[in-house]
Amino acid sequence: MEVESFENEEVAKLLNDWFVSIKVDREERPDVDKVYMTYVSALHGGGGWPLSVFLSPDLKPLMGGTYFPPDDNYGRPGFKTVLRKVKEAWETKREALERTGNLVIEQLRDALSAKASSQDVPNDLAVVSVDQCVEKLASSYDPKFGGFGSAPKFPRPVEDYIMLYKFHKYMEAGKEIEALNIKKMVTHTLDCMARGGVHDHIGGGFHRYSVDECWHVPHFEKMLYDQGQIVNVYLDTFLVTGEKYYSIVARDILDYLRRDMIGKEGEIFSAEDADSAEYEGAPRKKEGAFYVWTSKEIEETLGENAELFKNHYYVKSSGNCDLSPMSDPHNEFSCKNVLIERKPASSMSSKCGKSLDEYSQILGDCRQKLFDVRSKRPRPHLDDKVIVSWNGLAISAFARASQILKSGPSGTIFNFPVTGCKPVEYLETAENAANFIKEKLYDASSKRLHHSYRNGPSKAPGFLDDYAFLISGLLDLYEFGGKIEWLLWAVQLQVTQDELFLDKQGGGYFNTPGEDPSVLLHVKEDYDGAEPSGNSVAAINLIRLSSIFDASKSTGYKRNVEHLLAVFETRLRQLSIALPLMCCAADMLSVPSRKQVVIVGQKGSEEFQDMVAATFSSYDPNRTVIQIDPRNTEEMEFWDGNNANIAQMARGSPPGKPAVAHVCQDFKCSPPVTSPGSLRELLNKTLAAASSA
Repeated sequence: MEVESFENEEVAKLLNDWFVSIKVDREERPDVDKVYMTYVSALHGGGGWPLSVFLSPDLKPLMGGTYFPPDDNYGRPGFKTVLRKVKEAWETKREALERTGNLVIEQLRDALSAKASSQDVPNDLAVVSVDQCVEKLASSYDPKFGGFGSAPKFPRPVEDYIMLYKFHKYMEAGKEIEALNIKKMVTHTLDCMARGGVHDHIGGGFHRYSVDECWHVPHFEKMLYDQGQIVNVYLDTFLVTGEKYYSIVARDILDYLRRDMIGKEGEIFSAEDADSAEYEGAPRKKEGAFYVWTSKEIEETLGENAELFKNHYYVKSSGNCDLSPMSDPHNEFSCKNVLIERKPASSMSSKCGKSLDEYSQILGDCRQKLFDVRSKRPRPHLDDKVIVSWNGLAISAFARASQILKSGPSGTIFNFPVTGCKPVEYLETAENAANFIKEKLYDASSKRLHHSYRNGPSKAPGFLDDYAFLISGLLDLYEFGGKIEWLLWAVQLQVTQDELFLDKQGGGYFNTPGEDPSVLLHVKEDYDGAEPSGNSVAAINLIRLSSIFDASKSTGYKRNVEHLLAVFETRLRQLSIALPLMCCAADMLSVPSRKQVVIVGQKGSEEFQDMVAATFSSYDPNRTVIQIDPRNTEEMEFWDGNNANIAQMARGSPPGKPAVAHVCQDFKCSPPVTSPGSLRELLNKTLAAASSA
């Protein structure tokens, strides 16, 4: 529409003569976007972008839709026709239009003001919602190409999250066959995604989605919220399988972010566009121009290794976007290739008579050469907005990677675009991003966040997602990195979140503070889509916080989770597939006692860090890790004031040991252990005990 209508002189004249045109950046103002997207979805049974809505002067919606061609076509009215009809209706039926707009907003307000008078969550809600969601996903699983559902295929990480969560539940229950079936769905999906064109093989990271069923031809935009969540799914799958392949894909994404998406002060940018010029001075940008290759370009760049590379990535002189009728229906990529691995490197290397290491190194060298050539092309536009919520997702990924990747086999060889850096460097990246937000986007006096930053903080206030996603990232930064300052800030942000967004009578969190009268709807979001909902993430945050504090605070956190889940009980029962992360939250709440691993000692010592790495060498979504250095006065004061049992545990640990670990569950603690091997054995025993029980 930008090219067809908004840059068209004739359309521009109609808009400027008859309307006040307002362009909204939906990433900067998701609250405004939510109001009118909800209206259009209710009106037409579905929404999407671009979103075109006509409003009265008091901002009530009168008419709206998504894409309009410039002229009547494709069986739908053209944008010019729509403009004329709206103008005519405004002049002849203004009162009726305004009346309808008011009525629709009132009806939407009623429909979206979910409340729960009771805070009690039925005992069966956790099991019913998780099982139903997993069954629905399993029934939509694509056994050939992986993923859940058909084209277009989006990497929706919350789907993999609940499947891995259920895998863990099955393993605890001793149901290995069911667990392995679920694991196969997740691993096959992640394998197909990583080998597909939706993955940028040359520069790292993942594109927005695949237009076909085989993860081949993507919409080439790269979004930060995808990268952060996808990393965490690959990290979890690495822990579940022990296969280094998944850890390497996680590194691939993180290294892409560190190279291309991080500013000078540690801030992490939002996105890279799909379109770019094919050459300097080209009159129009083209989708994917930066990323696609001709066979000739590859031959000229790679020389003697060109054939090996072309065979590996299915490169053809006629172009390779032919794997599905949906891959390139308009023949836009004729003679162009989107790199895809149709077979794993292990099987391709044996065909070439080379070892896997040698073969992989050749591919890495080829990717480096193509990266250097690609870097000379006109780049897609970098959206250098810094959005708090998306940074929160990325902070989580970097923090978790800093420990989980220590479990990788020693001597692993990394090939471009993976750098093979020390995992601790990822922790530094996470801390730098958190510090940027604290310094630039947080008002210490009001204790409030701004939503975004570009050449200064935006006027938009922080929304629920900003608080919830950042708190989640800070909790990971504390659990995986150990600095108490991040836990303290997370606790304070939770207080502010409750003050601004919590419906104290009706339960759950609103998306906005409700302080801006021009935002007509006050919504409680529950849909876990490309991004999880703020309510789902908030519920898990509260459960995690409740496991850190003593009963006086813990009870309040749990009560808010129970009330939140009561608000969405009907949705959890009837449409659980829309709320996979909230289903997991419901189950986490039902667990009688969350496992605590308390590591006491000298945080800077190698022995202490080895103990932390051992803690995170296994997958357990119902575990809280507390790191304490008894020599740190600030830490001990915090625990004395918030959980005397933890403080006593720290003081009572065997003296003279640089690291001691306590594993507690069901209000009982094991005898302390002092070696990483003993800790791993103890954590595995608790899983085995749960299984036999």
